[in-house]
Amino acid sequence: MKKDTLLTHIGRDPARTQGTVNMPVYRTSTVVFPDLESYETRDPDDFKSMRYGIHGTPTTFAFEDAVARMEGGYQAVAVPSGLAAITAALCTFAKNGDHLLVTDSAYAPTRLFCERQLRANGIEVEYYDPLIGAGIGRLIKPNTKAVFCEAPGSLTFEMQDIPAIAAVAHARNIPVLADTTWGTPYFFRSFEHGVDVSIHAATKYIVGHSDVLMGVIVTNKKCWLPVRHTVADFGYCVSPDDCYLALRGFRTIGVRMKQQMANAITVANWLQGRAEVQRVLFPALESDPGHAIWKRDFEGAASLFGVVLQPASHAQLAAFVDALKLFGIGSSWGGYESLITAPHPEKMRSATTWNPGGPTIRLHIGLEDPADLIADLEQALNRLH
Repeated sequence: MKKDTLLTHIGRDPARTQGTVNMPVYRTSTVVFPDLESYETRDPDDFKSMRYGIHGTPTTFAFEDAVARMEGGYQAVAVPSGLAAITAALCTFAKNGDHLLVTDSAYAPTRLFCERQLRANGIEVEYYDPLIGAGIGRLIKPNTKAVFCEAPGSLTFEMQDIPAIAAVAHARNIPVLADTTWGTPYFFRSFEHGVDVSIHAATKYIVGHSDVLMGVIVTNKKCWLPVRHTVADFGYCVSPDDCYLALRGFRTIGVRMKQQMANAITVANWLQGRAEVQRVLFPALESDPGHAIWKRDFEGAASLFGVVLQPASHAQLAAFVDALKLFGIGSSWGGYESLITAPHPEKMRSATTWNPGGPTIRLHIGLEDPADLIADLEQALNRLH
């Protein structure tokens, strides 16, 4: 089936739910068994059958199965947040004495977890240039246990060559983990490009409505049980009510993302013509250095991108941001509403440097009419003068 048909039909089974179109919300903590034998012989590695509420209910399983099928993975597990998905995935493969390779453009909380938790537990974390590609082989050590990617970086939007990295890593039996929140299961089929463990902040485009915090880890068959055991050991679980909302949001990810991509390209092209803008960081634009990789590997683009402004003082930057009426100042993205942040990527680099010569802003383009967003940006950019 085509993607949009698949989205309409996965994660539901009216024949098993008394004809309901949507999967009902199953709320429970305890699951009772018909007899002692069935209780004592339950499979501890069966995470898709009802055993105890912490391991999920039919509502949970429906959502997880839908995400895994859309992305082309083996199975998926929902966790309380995107960061929980990242930490569980990293802890699955990195133990005391191991070496871990992490892209220098990683999401800031990913880096903080590596610095504050992994290093404290005897794990050597080495950051690498996100543009390294097949050159990752130069950094691999005998004790390297995983390579962590993020394509594109969520602040500076470098597009990583994941297939090239994966080819080198797999030749040495090293799994590739990737934060693929930007690409989503709809626009980036991770497992066809060499990813072994795909990590999503479902809070963003999968849920799509800024009302649920959730993460999802999708894996290939080899990595499934190790990852799922880590999630169980951490005691991570999500409520069936949140899974219901997430599945409801996921149904419309196709129409939402196609519209938001079109809106984002319109706004980004307009920004490229403004004198206040040095460059736009958006792989969907032909002018972007990562455009060729994006066009090769992705079927579309998220509506999140960066902008480097001409040199300006912090007071000028604040005047611009504070003048915006339709862009909320907030850290998240992927919902229906437009947002702006003014990050400082230079504070979170060690293998590379970030010094573009002007302030960096990050825009998330929502479902508003792009003409209104452009008018709002125009009146706010005038404050820079």
